Amino acid sequence: MKTTNKSKEISKVECGSNLKNVIDALYVLNGKWKLPIVLSLVNGSKRFNEILKDVEGISPKILAQELKHLEQNELILRNVYNTIPVSIVYEASSYSETLKDVLRTLGDWGAGHRKKITGK
Repeated sequence: MKTTNKSKEISKVECGSNLKNVIDALYVLNGKWKLPIVLSLVNGSKRFNEILKDVEGISPKILAQELKHLEQNELILRNVYNTIPVSIVYEASSYSETLKDVLRTLGDWGAGHRKKITGK
């Protein structure tokens, strides 16, 4: 019986650790705009207004905030070019490639969920 209790404790520890990891991931990726922005940049480098057109419905203010957050978390790169006028180009970082499997799984789950809820 003690073994069972220990295995339950280990399970609780693992669960707690996994929960912390999920919370960390959600902190970085939370919100309806971050993943669409990253997906927009995975298809190539873009300037601010190009991202604004790509991610329908986002306001310039929110886009600026989200870009800053994604840059701080090293998912995107902000490149400033010393041209006249100065041009700023955003691109997906190599670190953002680590999201590929997560996004594929999330997309598959979303498609299944939509089908379950709508019956289509």
